Amino acid sequence: MTSATVDARSLAGLADNAWLRFAVRRLARLLVSVWVLVTAAFLMIHLIPGDPVRASLGTTAPLELVNERRAALGLNDPFWLQYLHYLRNLLTGELGTSMTSGLPVSQVLGDRLPATAELAVSASALALAIAVPLGLLMAVLTRGGRRRHVELGFTSGSVVLAAVPEFLLAVGLVYVFGVTLGWVPVAGRAGPGSYVLPVLALAVSPAAVLARIVRVETLTVLQADYVRTARAKRLPAHLVYLRHALPNAMTATLTLGGLLLGGMVAGTVLVENVFAWPGLGSTIVASILGKDLPVIQGVVLVYGLGVLLVNLAVDIALALLDPRSTIRED
Repeated sequence: MTSATVDARSLAGLADNAWLRFAVRRLARLLVSVWVLVTAAFLMIHLIPGDPVRASLGTTAPLELVNERRAALGLNDPFWLQYLHYLRNLLTGELGTSMTSGLPVSQVLGDRLPATAELAVSASALALAIAVPLGLLMAVLTRGGRRRHVELGFTSGSVVLAAVPEFLLAVGLVYVFGVTLGWVPVAGRAGPGSYVLPVLALAVSPAAVLARIVRVETLTVLQADYVRTARAKRLPAHLVYLRHALPNAMTATLTLGGLLLGGMVAGTVLVENVFAWPGLGSTIVASILGKDLPVIQGVVLVYGLGVLLVNLAVDIALALLDPRSTIRED
């Protein structure tokens, strides 16, 4: 057997690898999604009626200054050339210059991104840590129509908590735990205590929704034949629930939970402004008020990439939990 034959068979084996095909499909979707996001961010700025430079400098700014700023930003170039320059700059990490501070947009984002990332990751972890055990416990307690009062209380409470907007919950938390009781700081990012209220404000609503999803999916799984077989073998209860029921219930939970956690990333905008959190949320509000379009564009890109990465992480988690159904050809 020649080395060429061996190499051909090796390549064929790689091509037939389901995980490789899954990775290629997900990577292709991610690249297309990133291109759509980048194009939308470009069009958002360049198709807005009016002159963004004049809007940022004010109506009293000298015409020479306006023309100089437009030339520096490349706004006098043809539209297609602006788009190519924009893509080239993104590939080199150049996001432009802030119209208000004069700082590079990459520096502005780099200074504010860690605060938002810490807030979003902490809130997502807390939401999952609350929702999964609570949903599983409620499914065990209420399976087969048992404990109707527990089911009614859980359903009513989760519906109410899920319906409360993040900013309204944030204001309530500030008033109760910050102003009235004085237990934790109500503004800024200084020490572990300052994370408590904003993380809670972001995590409570998604946790309530996810807990209901976990409960419903777990109830469905508990009626499956393989769970009945596990019980017939007299396996310990914790093995039945944690090894057999929970992993199968998490498939649908993660699918819907990815949408909620992706929305949580965008929800940081309102919560950050309530708590004066020095992240991207407060930055984009200040940039909108100051008509700082390059910074707005950069923040939109970061938030969009955050949502795409959350969805990618969910896809990978689903593939690990249920490889046979997830990594098959679409």
